[in-house]
Amino acid sequence: MTLAPPPAPCTSCHVQHGGGPGSLRNLNGWQVARFTPVMAGPQQAADCGALETCGLERILEALKLLLSPGGSGSSSLQITKHDVLLATLKSNLSVVEDKFLKDPYWKKLKLLRDEIANKAEWPQNSVDVTWSFTSQTLLLLLCLKETMIQLAADFNPGQPNPRTPEAAPALSPDTLSVSQQKTVQSVLQFVVTLGVCPYLRPGVGVPLRYRTEFGAVVQDLVCLDAAPEATRRLYTSCRVLLTVAQHASLGSLIFSRHFGDIAAGLCQLGFCPTKTKPLKPEEEVLTEEERALSREALRDILDQVYQPLAVRELLILQGGPPQSCSDVKREVRCQAPAWLRRLCGQLLSERLMRPSGVQAVVRGILEGAGARAAGGSDAEATAADWRKCDLIAKILASCPQQSLSPEDYYRDICPQILDLFHFQDKLTARQFQRVATTTFITMAGERPQLAAKYLLQPMLAPLYRCLNTAEIPESHMVPGTILVTEEELSRCVEDVFKVYVVGNEPLTVLMDSLLPVLGALFSLYCFTKQSVSHIRSLCQEILLWILGKLERKKAIASLKGFAGLDKSVPSFHSLCQFRAAAQGGIMITIKEAICDGDEEEALYQKVSSEQCQVEHLGDLLSHCQECGLAGDFFIFCLKELTHVAVENEAELKTKPYSSKSLSELEQHQTLLMENQEQKLLVLQLMAVLCERMSEQIFTNITQVVDFVAATLQRACASLAHQAESTVESQTLSMSMGLVAVMLGGAVQLKSSDFAILKQLLPLLEKVSSTHPDPVIQELADDLRITISTHGAFSTEAVSMAAQSTLNKKDPEGKREEQQQTSHERDTDDSHSLLEQQQSHEKANQTSLKSDAPFIPPDVSEPGATTNWKPGSVTTEQLQEVLLSAYDPEIPTRAAALRTLSCWIEQREARVLEVQEKLLKIFLENLEHEDTFVYLSAIQGVALLSDVYPEKILLSLLAQYDHGKDKHTPETRMKVGEVLMRIVRALGDMVSKYREPLIHTFLRGVRDPDSAHRASSLSNLGELCQRLDFLLGSVVHEVTACLIAVAKTDHEVEVRRAAIHVIVLLLRGLSQKATEVLKDVLKDLYHLLKHVVHLEPDDVAKLHAQLALEELDEIMRNFLFPPQKLEKKIMVLP
Repeated sequence: MTLAPPPAPCTSCHVQHGGGPGSLRNLNGWQVARFTPVMAGPQQAADCGALETCGLERILEALKLLLSPGGSGSSSLQITKHDVLLATLKSNLSVVEDKFLKDPYWKKLKLLRDEIANKAEWPQNSVDVTWSFTSQTLLLLLCLKETMIQLAADFNPGQPNPRTPEAAPALSPDTLSVSQQKTVQSVLQFVVTLGVCPYLRPGVGVPLRYRTEFGAVVQDLVCLDAAPEATRRLYTSCRVLLTVAQHASLGSLIFSRHFGDIAAGLCQLGFCPTKTKPLKPEEEVLTEEERALSREALRDILDQVYQPLAVRELLILQGGPPQSCSDVKREVRCQAPAWLRRLCGQLLSERLMRPSGVQAVVRGILEGAGARAAGGSDAEATAADWRKCDLIAKILASCPQQSLSPEDYYRDICPQILDLFHFQDKLTARQFQRVATTTFITMAGERPQLAAKYLLQPMLAPLYRCLNTAEIPESHMVPGTILVTEEELSRCVEDVFKVYVVGNEPLTVLMDSLLPVLGALFSLYCFTKQSVSHIRSLCQEILLWILGKLERKKAIASLKGFAGLDKSVPSFHSLCQFRAAAQGGIMITIKEAICDGDEEEALYQKVSSEQCQVEHLGDLLSHCQECGLAGDFFIFCLKELTHVAVENEAELKTKPYSSKSLSELEQHQTLLMENQEQKLLVLQLMAVLCERMSEQIFTNITQVVDFVAATLQRACASLAHQAESTVESQTLSMSMGLVAVMLGGAVQLKSSDFAILKQLLPLLEKVSSTHPDPVIQELADDLRITISTHGAFSTEAVSMAAQSTLNKKDPEGKREEQQQTSHERDTDDSHSLLEQQQSHEKANQTSLKSDAPFIPPDVSEPGATTNWKPGSVTTEQLQEVLLSAYDPEIPTRAAALRTLSCWIEQREARVLEVQEKLLKIFLENLEHEDTFVYLSAIQGVALLSDVYPEKILLSLLAQYDHGKDKHTPETRMKVGEVLMRIVRALGDMVSKYREPLIHTFLRGVRDPDSAHRASSLSNLGELCQRLDFLLGSVVHEVTACLIAVAKTDHEVEVRRAAIHVIVLLLRGLSQKATEVLKDVLKDLYHLLKHVVHLEPDDVAKLHAQLALEELDEIMRNFLFPPQKLEKKIMVLP
């Protein structure tokens, strides 16, 4: 039986060793540990002659005897009973005493022990065996410490031999080996377990019974009634341990494992309240001087040890959450007393207020959460624990009582919080950045003014420094001077991204602080678009985030500043410029002065820069369409365009200032030039937005109404100045037609929508009274009536305008017009107005659903498609077939699709001109449930892709890859069938589209739908067998995918498809397989054998067997090529 399992050696000591000989303080004979060896004086050496000959081995052997096994035969003390433990301790004590008395080999050590025991001031013998054992162990530890000090003092290494520089320096004789460290650790464990922990009051530290079974035995074994008093025992143990810890190596062993227990003992000795009734001097266990020394010793060791360790242990003493260490059981224990909680809170606040205190607190809490050291194996899991990050943030954001004021606290703490963003180690950075972001947001929410002053301003300082509102010192005005370094700018952008985008809390103080520097940030984004930069994506994400979180008016104002339409918005300083830095980043410098001959070049640079900024603004807005910001800004630009038209007319009527002075005329011309620049900028911006924005730019009916209102205002302005052009007339017709479409039933309008539409009434009234065209006047009046009556009354003109607008957008509107006309022809004139209006509404609803059963007789028959001759298709025939493709009758629709496919195959010019319309028709019919219809559509898409593969193939791949939210699984399967036919039709030309095809199919293999995975694998097989040698660069990806699917997928159809891909691959490559698949052929062979032996599905086994046969045939032909009787004849020149 061993007394205790020896603990593992200390591999990473967190104790900070420091101080010098003068750092020791003699506290009533108690040398407080500063972890610095104390040299023995001459008198001490003379008194202890045994120190010269008594080596470390003797002392360690004595310590081993104290920990030697007992006679119970048990292999572990943790399961022993009280009597066995007592007998073992008594036996070991008697054995050591017998060695001291009878063995001359131990005489020197006995003299040293007796000398130290005579100088000791604590009772060493007791009725309690545990205290006697602890006392003897403490004496031997003191002997060990004194011996190690003497050995180090006597050590005098010789001069190193310069001829052997690789020789290691001589090792100090006081160095402990690994086995000796294990022995000392075991001894220290016993001292703490028997001499410290049993005497702690309830709630102070972690009780022994919650640690190990052995601890529970010791807790019941200690006799607290026997002399000396429990408090005196605790004081003695802590005193001796701190004395032993004077030596650097022993101090590391003590505080790396037992700092928490010693700190708990010192807290109880120095700060535990005494009884209210004053005790007599003879009744006091500890004097006031000893309590004061304990308090001072506690603060000394807290200042000297590794600060995160101190924070963690203080949190445990305070009664925080149980730690995840293996020796602490998560059980409910007694709550820490109030005096201890207050003391630990005060000490923790002192740790926080020290230099680098924030980092110490964060490390202490995170390392105590499971990551043994910040950046350890559990660091990523700890970073994901947002609740712990919130706890740290609340601790750091709360001003402690020790601080003079919240502002003083923020002034000291905020720079340390910003430093948490800048760790280089990835795992450590992940932890600290999450904490820093949460703390940043918490502080900004609780004290916004202080956070803006001490957090936001220092973080955004590099961007504020280069604004046009900033004052640049004259010393920095020298051309080429670096205003913001590469590191500062990169760090600033990264910090802003972490706080704003990652934190994702749109607090008012955060938004207001970032708003002034958006212009500089946008200029930086434009510069990064010119080349490769790692901060481009960060700038884009920050701009998109802030534009999405701002109020719409402020966001529009910011965009105006980006475009240069609002000079009052802070922007990038005109004297500053961005330049590429040496390390691949970007820095801000002062521009070079413009020479007289470089004015044209400078003007060109300015114009091209403004043009690039407008284009980059369009790119940025293309990501803001879903939130509606792009639509609102587009409407704003339309209104600005109206102002431009009005101002142009006013300028034409302006007469020259003949009576003005020359300076006034010059000033007037300058203003005119600026206005012209603004107008050109608006026109350029409109051109870019029209080019970059998609049809879905308007996200709600309010934006559509605003768009129509802006168009009507521009038309009214043109009419007022009699300057209407053809373009403006067409725009007016289009906008009014758009309103007619909304009122005609294309959009389901609510009462609130009609309230929005009513803002068009004054404009429509103005158009009806001023426009010269009577048709436009009538339509404006009818639209006004329809809006006013909430659609209860709608005239024929409104319906015709809606149909006309739909026809311009969609050719199938002609069919709707024909249907409406035929319906009106069949209607009797004697019908009442109400019945006629109802018939119009019914016709409109029917036409919107595309249910007209009209189809030309030539197309209704399947055999009619063979009568067409190339070049003989007329426009009318094409329109009829296009209309028939939406017929509700299945035979008519299928025949129309077949006819269109035939025309595409014959390369009919008129048919190919409407390729986008054809693609839309075929894709819509793919969703039809009838087999004949969707197979005809599949054939049509495949033929159309053969004609225009660049345009159609990529669209199909996007629909196949990202269409799971828009289309049913059946439709995606049909698209997969189309892609398979396209791959087969392209043949060798498929190599041009290898990258998008392979990437799409590989992503499809990871789709949650098993049918889609099987479809992707099938298409992958068709593609691979046609790539031949072009498969070489992606063969490893394909092979890894097939192996993973064949072994791990739960669906048998998917596993079959994976094996079938290998079959197709080997068949397609044939004899070229040994060259193309030379790196993965062995892996494929192992996979096939695995499937044959372990696959439960018979079909998959059959596929694998077929693949093995193909592979066998390939290898036979490779190893034993067929003999050919041929002779090579060469013609010499």
